[in-house]
Amino acid sequence: MASSYAPKTMNYAWVIDQRKCIGCHACTTACKSENEVPLSVDRTWVKYVEKGTFPNVQRHFGVLRCNHCANPPCVHICPVTAMFQRPDGVVEFDKDACIGCKACIAACPYDAIYIDPEDGTAAKCNFCSHRLDVGLEPACVVVCPEEALIFGDLEDPNSRVSQLVGREKTQVRKPEKNTDPKCFYIGADEAVLNPDVQTHDESGLYMWSLQRQEKHGATLDNNRPSGLSLSAALNTVTGARVAYDVHHDIPWGPKVSLYLWTKSMAAGAFLMAWLVWAVGRMGHAFPSPLTLGMGGPTIEMFGIKLSTSSPDWIYWLGPLLASIALAATGALLVADLDRPERFWRILARPQWKSWLAIGSFIILGYSLLLAALLGLQLAGPAVRATAIWSVLFHLAMPAATMTAIYTAFLFAQAKGRDLWQSPMLPLHLLVQAIIAGACVTAISAPVVHDTAGVGGLCDVVLVAALVMHVFLILVGEIWTEHSSKAKQRAISLMVSGPYSGLFWGGAILAGVAVPLALLVGQMSGMGVLPATLLEPVAALSALAGLLAYEHCFVMAGQSIRLS
Repeated sequence: MASSYAPKTMNYAWVIDQRKCIGCHACTTACKSENEVPLSVDRTWVKYVEKGTFPNVQRHFGVLRCNHCANPPCVHICPVTAMFQRPDGVVEFDKDACIGCKACIAACPYDAIYIDPEDGTAAKCNFCSHRLDVGLEPACVVVCPEEALIFGDLEDPNSRVSQLVGREKTQVRKPEKNTDPKCFYIGADEAVLNPDVQTHDESGLYMWSLQRQEKHGATLDNNRPSGLSLSAALNTVTGARVAYDVHHDIPWGPKVSLYLWTKSMAAGAFLMAWLVWAVGRMGHAFPSPLTLGMGGPTIEMFGIKLSTSSPDWIYWLGPLLASIALAATGALLVADLDRPERFWRILARPQWKSWLAIGSFIILGYSLLLAALLGLQLAGPAVRATAIWSVLFHLAMPAATMTAIYTAFLFAQAKGRDLWQSPMLPLHLLVQAIIAGACVTAISAPVVHDTAGVGGLCDVVLVAALVMHVFLILVGEIWTEHSSKAKQRAISLMVSGPYSGLFWGGAILAGVAVPLALLVGQMSGMGVLPATLLEPVAALSALAGLLAYEHCFVMAGQSIRLS
């Protein structure tokens, strides 16, 4: 008697039976042929991992590809809905919508997404959706000589996929990421599915392949076993090492490091101006911004005269410096796109789960507030003395704060990068913005003949922020117990690996120790430099160190192998 079951919805999934796989790469070549995948990138690939020592050696195969997650992080982070999930569960992409931001690559814990070298847009396995739509199976399933690839509807109890998942012991990759992957493995060796258990040859020379040099000067971790962990113990016992693999580029490079740096200055310059106002209101040492440009010695800028006998100058210089840094931030964001001519789509078709899209609107709103404040400055004292200025000035403060910290939520959506998942990252980004704001303000103070002691306030703020910065780095990241093996390895790359020189010499020595020594020495009456030089030198050193830290953080987080 025929079954009366009729599934309401399709839910496509894979079962990959590694007991049958012979490592022939037929699935890889069929995928390339069917989907016209360019050279140097792969939608599906077969990885070889060898265990043991001669003559007792085993070779294990692993067919790796997109997992078509039920909770896909690539869809959530995509700012323009170029990555989307169909009703049948297929995670699909629209190359005509993609702006090449590479956020989906950072989000994917499985190394399944790449940038098409011909189109400059994101691509990956899509279950050969053009074949599914006409009732055919994916090309790799059809061509597999051992029927190791089984494809079907997980919701249909009569499908082989549903029956195998229900009957056999299956595994999925990285279940701790909570992506609910729908690529189920039968008989796969842990050393193939878990990159924490594998080691890589330092030469990068694998069977039939030479791994390309990484973009952006990145140095990938070879995962030498260290510490007391299950993965290190398994690696020591089994000697699992990668014999064949394909190359995966890291998505983000120096432009993202610079973007974090300029964004800190853009947010911090205004936050410092607002702090001067707040201090003035509490101690009546500084006037309200409603008295801007009133009386006292003046300098001329943009055709108007501005007071220098009080900290009035910071109320126009703060927004001006923030606007310049914000323009640089926007230019870096657009320049980092692989399809920069499409940048406008992030505003025209935003995906509101993506913090990249939300952040773009935060930056836009902040830039409009800064432009309005500067416009009121040009309008003259009468306009600047109205309540409109005060409203805009105070609205810009939360906008600056969100500009500083929204990247923490964007990085949290990058599920593949464990280093970036710290719950303290919003606070740390705000502290970094305060450092940058104090630095640029302290550098500017002598130029506008600061006579009201704003430079001194910057020194105090900078010392406090630097202490908090180094506390969050050392106690919050380096000395704490790490939430995953991947995060531990990323920290090791930063503090004792290829990025250690930049980290200790740039981020810690130049960025924290030198400015703290100079400023604390000056406050205690033991300054080693003239006052006119000390503040700019300390501020420039702190800014350089902040950039060094941003680059270490961005690169080390991406230097952990995901597959």
